[in-house]
Amino acid sequence: MKLVLLVLRVLCLASLWPVTLLDNRYPDRKRNKDVYLGEHAKHKFRGRIDHKLKRKDSTKSLLIKTEQLLRIEDHDFAMRPGFGGSAIPVGIDVQVESIDSISEVNMDFTMTLYLRHYWKDERLAFPSTNNLSRTFDGRLVKKIWKPDVFFVHSKRSFIHDTTMENIMLRVYPDGNILYSVRITVTSLCSMDFSRFPLDTQNCSLELESYAYNENDLMLYWKNGNDSLRTDEIALSQFFIEEFHPSHGLALYSSTGWYNRLYINFILRRHIFFFMLQTYFPTMLMVVLSWVSFWIDRRAVPARVSLGITTVLTMSTIITGVSASMPQVSYVKAVDIYLWTSFLFVFLSVIEYAAVNYFTTKEEMKKLKQLKLSEFDASQAMAFDGCFHDTDIELSTFPPMSDLNSDPCMTSLNSAVPELPRIMGTRLRRRRSIRQSVNHIMSNSYKIDSYSRIIFPVAYIFFNFIYWSIYS
Repeated sequence: MKLVLLVLRVLCLASLWPVTLLDNRYPDRKRNKDVYLGEHAKHKFRGRIDHKLKRKDSTKSLLIKTEQLLRIEDHDFAMRPGFGGSAIPVGIDVQVESIDSISEVNMDFTMTLYLRHYWKDERLAFPSTNNLSRTFDGRLVKKIWKPDVFFVHSKRSFIHDTTMENIMLRVYPDGNILYSVRITVTSLCSMDFSRFPLDTQNCSLELESYAYNENDLMLYWKNGNDSLRTDEIALSQFFIEEFHPSHGLALYSSTGWYNRLYINFILRRHIFFFMLQTYFPTMLMVVLSWVSFWIDRRAVPARVSLGITTVLTMSTIITGVSASMPQVSYVKAVDIYLWTSFLFVFLSVIEYAAVNYFTTKEEMKKLKQLKLSEFDASQAMAFDGCFHDTDIELSTFPPMSDLNSDPCMTSLNSAVPELPRIMGTRLRRRRSIRQSVNHIMSNSYKIDSYSRIIFPVAYIFFNFIYWSIYS
């Protein structure tokens, strides 16, 4: 037995020896053989992989099965479900993701939200053993009927499409459908700026069917007041006080009544930003204009430059506020404050103009009196032999006994009859308004003294009235 095995082994080696010897003499032939065997094995392995992938990749067949399952080709989805019967109810559910911007100049707001529609279309019902729904993207949405909801008073809107269109369609076995879409919409908001910036704005986003009136389609909130949900929304200039849904009817003269849904929200403006940018600088400019009341009235360059600076600064503040606001035909609360403050600043400049005028007039009057006092007294005596200079000191007058012997005084006393003396209290006459004005004009320094009290008291009183009304 061992001998037989040994003979067989020798015969096998003898049969392989010529092939090995030939391969050693011709190495290219050996290399080509290896390449051939390797390519054959690789092609065979790749064929197995392609066969497995082909078995697993059922996208094309699944799409065909879906269209067949939902019987899309068997129905006319250009018509609404239950055409000719009662109105189809369509529930709406909204989740507000963010309020991107609020523009006072354009009177609009931009909002990003998830809009979900709920309705039933028995044409899309399909048999299912596990009662599980099927979810699709926007490609199948284009082949079925869906509600034509649009945003009333919207300026622009779009559906997000990164990385695919943000559309989701979910179909249940009994024909109930959930259609969800992520939208950013810019809509009109009629704002009232009569109390700006201490205002509260009521804005709303309105939804309505475009083609179907209330006889064909009935819009309603799916879960009542719980149909509107919001994320944590933080705005730079506003605080959201309330979000609440509501509904109503809209009448169009040519097409009839339509169901309309409202997303209402109340915005209250943050005042701190405007206090820093408008109110505090205005107050400081008004107070700065009062500094001129403590500057000497003869320092003309100092007081004039201070007054002009405050006036120009107030003009800049008013222009900046007006540029950021719409051109409305009524007066806003900030306009009342700014223009009243501007009036205080302007009056401080007018006050110095009055002080400077009366001071100049007073100095001219004194200069004129000084020139008259220098008139020669001897020339005045030439007329009647008596002194008429009123600036003679009392210490230089002679005693009364000498005055009585003076012929001038004797003639004067004889001309004036002696009045009887009346015993009783002495009454002081009150100054008239004209006399008070003349007194102030002759003492112009008192205008600054009065202004130091009148201007601050009046401005404090104005602020008290203003913040009591608008805050």
